[in-house]
Amino acid sequence: MHTGSHYKLSEFLQWTRRDIYILILLATIPTALYQLFDLKWIAIPWVPVALVGTAAAFIVGFKNTQSYNRLWEARQIWGAIVNTSRTWGMMSKDFVHADKNEIEALFYRHCAWLTALRFQLRKPQSWENTNKKHNIEYRNYYKVPEWEGNLDDELKKYLSEDEQKYVLSKKNRATQLIALQSKHIKSLRSDGRIEHYEYVELERRLADLYDHQGKAERIKNFPYPRQFASINMFFVWLLVLMLPFGMLNEFQKLGDIFVWLTIPFSVIVSWVFTSMEKVGEATENPFEGGANDIPMAALSCTIEIDLRDMLDEINLPEPITSINNILM
Repeated sequence: MHTGSHYKLSEFLQWTRRDIYILILLATIPTALYQLFDLKWIAIPWVPVALVGTAAAFIVGFKNTQSYNRLWEARQIWGAIVNTSRTWGMMSKDFVHADKNEIEALFYRHCAWLTALRFQLRKPQSWENTNKKHNIEYRNYYKVPEWEGNLDDELKKYLSEDEQKYVLSKKNRATQLIALQSKHIKSLRSDGRIEHYEYVELERRLADLYDHQGKAERIKNFPYPRQFASINMFFVWLLVLMLPFGMLNEFQKLGDIFVWLTIPFSVIVSWVFTSMEKVGEATENPFEGGANDIPMAALSCTIEIDLRDMLDEINLPEPITSINNILM
């Protein structure tokens, strides 16, 4: 997540520079053929270019809207995780009539669930964009905690050795951690250390956490439909290819020397469309490890600080801060 007022133009130009090089080439070739080799027949009327441009604008706008909706839903899910986590901590402390170690186990196991969940959501998928050169280069500006660290080491902070081995033997670690929480509070209920109504409320909070996890997994495991992503790319690049051919006659009307303005103006207009397409692409997968992702590590750290503060602990972890205005 970018925490500044905006991306710098220099950053954006660096990020899109490969497209700019291609756009310059695609604009220069027809202009040179038209002006230097007198191939006037390659120019096309402006009307078909305008029609394709209109279609491209609609499909790009649709994709960017849906990509933003995916991002915003992901943020709402993690906002709900924050709220439910605080409720879980409050209820665990007030409803469980047991020694401090039992309560701490419920708190720390929840931190382990947050850790396992964010590691699972950061796992790369085939349709994600983190392996593209412009995104790989931009990762020099920030760090992805889930890729810098190791889940085994992270879980050691929160779980006993037996629980850690058990959880790591499972495929969906986050799911099993919630199941362990349920097993633990059921044992406390059997021992009479949780009243019936309070036990039901704690189970409901666990069900809420499963619900949040399932919603996040749905976004992670179901991409923006590939047919819409494909047609968006096809329309944009069809427009990019047609644009300089359509501009030739328009600038010819101003005089022969003005034909060369086809190159810069074609590049500018094409760059607007390719950049909008690229921004939508960078937004559609909010857990992929990109600079516009949901800051799961920072939110998880905030939750851990709140929970351990409820336990009156003194040595609390420091909040995660942004690196070059990127918060992960």
